[in-house]
Amino acid sequence: MLVVSFGGPEGPADVEPFLRRVLRGRDVPEARLAEVAEHYHRFGGVSPINGHSRALVAALRAELASSGLALPVYWGNRNWAPLLADEVGRMRDDGVRRALAFVTSAYASYSGCRQYLDDIQAARAEVGPGAPVIDKLRLFHNHPGFVQTWVASLRDALDEAGDGGDGRPAQVLFCAHSIPRSLAATSAYEEQLTDTAGLVAAGAGVPGSRWRLVWQSRSGPPGQPWLEPDVVDAIGDLPAGTRSVVLAPIGFVSDHMEVVYDLDTVAAEAGRARGLRVVRAATPGTAPGFVAMVRELVTERLEPASPRRSWGRLGPAPDRCDPGCCPGPASRP
Repeated sequence: MLVVSFGGPEGPADVEPFLRRVLRGRDVPEARLAEVAEHYHRFGGVSPINGHSRALVAALRAELASSGLALPVYWGNRNWAPLLADEVGRMRDDGVRRALAFVTSAYASYSGCRQYLDDIQAARAEVGPGAPVIDKLRLFHNHPGFVQTWVASLRDALDEAGDGGDGRPAQVLFCAHSIPRSLAATSAYEEQLTDTAGLVAAGAGVPGSRWRLVWQSRSGPPGQPWLEPDVVDAIGDLPAGTRSVVLAPIGFVSDHMEVVYDLDTVAAEAGRARGLRVVRAATPGTAPGFVAMVRELVTERLEPASPRRSWGRLGPAPDRCDPGCCPGPASRP
């Protein structure tokens, strides 16, 4: 197995080179890079994502072993050590010839699906002869293991948020990373997130009048249309009389800087400024149901006759994406 993730800095000296790697090929002003760097330095230059990835790898090793699946588990990132090409080279040197890749992104989009497929192919090309064949596991936005994990997390957050003492239950904002509308139009990203939000809300007993799908962390030029509303704007638009709000970042499988800064810091401050109690639902991380879901995705591929479980109207994602799925930007500035 190969766990493939985004990667993040693990100390102050890593921040600038990490960001330059993320933004390579894009005309991003130095002032904007310095601004984003400060988000990381606020937390000691450490993104939580690598720690979560290590914990997930350890949990998967234990889950696979307990299920009788003798698969070594490797881990490679797009943007920071351990880099994907280095890990694919280690796999080759270890004698691995075929591998299944679990990408830590549940939804169809260019950066969450197609770009990872391209990353895997680029890593194999860099390693050269003997590089293992790597098959990506399917998207899992509506897998019962993913949905149930979020239902449990949302219920816990709702219990913590309470009703403000006046019997009014908390409002729920399901949050996901915004993307340009041009990319949203060529993928199922928005549709899948809407579907997952509805499934989680229904499972937690939250009626449609109390939840909304919102977006966060946009980073494009001001004139470029991105998915809206932004989470901070949505907090300002909550119904009069709202006393508490739960932020449920269903677009993420673990804490990223976009979660701990954009939600736990910026959005939470906006809510408190309005007099709201703000509670953030926990991301799946290494929740047992989520880890078991990954093992189930592996079993699907090893046993082709096994069922592909899904909830909702969209059905299970295909084992292999179409060659033209989730196309990237036509050009970069």
